[in-house]
Amino acid sequence: MHVIATAGHVDHGKSTLVRALTGMEPDRWAEERRRGMTIDLGFAWTGLPSGAVLAFVDVPGHERFVPNMLAGVGPVPAAMLVVAADEGWMPQSAEHLAALDALGVRHGLLVVTRADLADPDPALREARSRLRDSSLAGIAQVAVSGATGAGLPRLRAELDRLVAGMPAAEPAAPVRLWVDRSFTIRGSGTVLTGTLGAGTVRVGDELELGDGTRVRVRGLQSLGAATGAVAAVARVAVNLRGVPRDAVRRGDALLTPDRFHRTDLLDVRLAGDPVARLPAELMLHVGSAAVPARVRPLGPDTARLRLARALPLRVGDRALLRDPGRRHVTGGVTVLDVAVPPLSRRGAAAARAAVLATLDGTPDEASELRRRGLVRRADLDRMGVPVTGGPVTGQWHADPGHWAGLLDRLVAAVQREQAADPLAPGVPVEVLRQQLGLPDRALVEALVRPPLRLVQGRVVTGPAVPALPPPVAAALARLTAELAGRPFRAPEAARLVELGLGPREIGAAARAGALLRLADAVVLLPDAPQAAVRVLAGLPQPFTLSAARQALDTSRRVAVPLLELLDRRGVTRRADDGTRTLAS
Repeated sequence: MHVIATAGHVDHGKSTLVRALTGMEPDRWAEERRRGMTIDLGFAWTGLPSGAVLAFVDVPGHERFVPNMLAGVGPVPAAMLVVAADEGWMPQSAEHLAALDALGVRHGLLVVTRADLADPDPALREARSRLRDSSLAGIAQVAVSGATGAGLPRLRAELDRLVAGMPAAEPAAPVRLWVDRSFTIRGSGTVLTGTLGAGTVRVGDELELGDGTRVRVRGLQSLGAATGAVAAVARVAVNLRGVPRDAVRRGDALLTPDRFHRTDLLDVRLAGDPVARLPAELMLHVGSAAVPARVRPLGPDTARLRLARALPLRVGDRALLRDPGRRHVTGGVTVLDVAVPPLSRRGAAAARAAVLATLDGTPDEASELRRRGLVRRADLDRMGVPVTGGPVTGQWHADPGHWAGLLDRLVAAVQREQAADPLAPGVPVEVLRQQLGLPDRALVEALVRPPLRLVQGRVVTGPAVPALPPPVAAALARLTAELAGRPFRAPEAARLVELGLGPREIGAAARAGALLRLADAVVLLPDAPQAAVRVLAGLPQPFTLSAARQALDTSRRVAVPLLELLDRRGVTRRADDGTRTLAS
């Protein structure tokens, strides 16, 4: 299926043309038919000579209903611009063209109607002139009469050529269905309709409403028939399970969960009226939504918009700004950033304008990483940025230059901390995370590489067996001399302090492998376990704790943790009665 919107001045024959092409009545309301004027959006469809199906979104042409027109045109990729031969170019012709141009609509067809009432050539010439500087410059044209049918076969052929040249749909893309109607059907519940521009919706799918509420698709219709799945591009009606009607309104969106960034603050590029002369508040039209927006100029053609409510937007989205008081389209909007930095510091706005001047609204992974340094994969997905590179850890992606800089800073931070406190057991990961301003401890751990090492939640630098500071080495020499004759007589805590081995010195020596710490303030030389095995081998097996203590010539304070260490290493086996046997 293909979808196209009508556009043009009021009473120029848009609905008549749709009826002639489809045999269907696009005007839904009795008042519309009574007044002969489209007020809200109408829908109809027809088959084309090629067999393709074309659905029409028929929009109102009266100036009072331009917001309704924009709700219909916003999500649609092409337009049929209608001008009456007997009246020619009119004010709403101009405003509708300005809207299409602002939205960047490049696929369309110019149709001059009422060719039975006046020569269509003057209207065609005037329209071509008006289109010349717009996004629709050079589109095909055809003159028709909805009353007599003249020109309709050629119009069908031109519509066939138009849809054949439109960009291919993306059925695998995330769903963002802008809602243009919401109503209740007795026995079925809430139904919403819209133009599905990308993605596929299936019965049973879980989707999100604009406020994040998860909903389930109960049923689907397209072209008036129930179906199990609808792929873009298509007109679709979605029946939601358990959702009250007042929970969904025009301008809301039905979304693939976790794939769109909801924001009320965005940076944009504007094409149209000079940014510096824009009113402080305008109306932003995107998809079927119309939201008040406060405008903060940044650069000559860039601005920050603060919306009255958050919308699911992505980098590269097209929208338009309109001044409803003047009934004037002020310009087109290209979304440059949907996750913007604050502008609270002096000079921040000028710096931001310089950054925005380098962006064109094309979602690009390398560009986003360069500007942000670190980004989660899920955030890139929500911004609409295609991801081809791999993460540095978990969900985190990093700019290569920024990542290399972080490694240099990490090495410097660890070296600085260890130089300030040589006896410290490395720098805690959390301390380094805060010093580097990183959002996740995992990033610090991912940065660790030689000469850095990660040891029990701390980052250290240097060799695996670090050199001991001279005072600690001297204290160890004194301890070694004291234990020379009785290697299992561990000194008491007070004696260790006298030797120059306080808790920090003991910790540094133990990490260097120069000291064996059995328990708090219970230390021996590193070869004590091997020496103990040689002594215990001379005892009758099994042996008791008392026998081991006497053979080792030590106290219970030392013997208990030493034997428990040998148990853990599998050197000794302890029986239920508390005796031990050396393992063979």
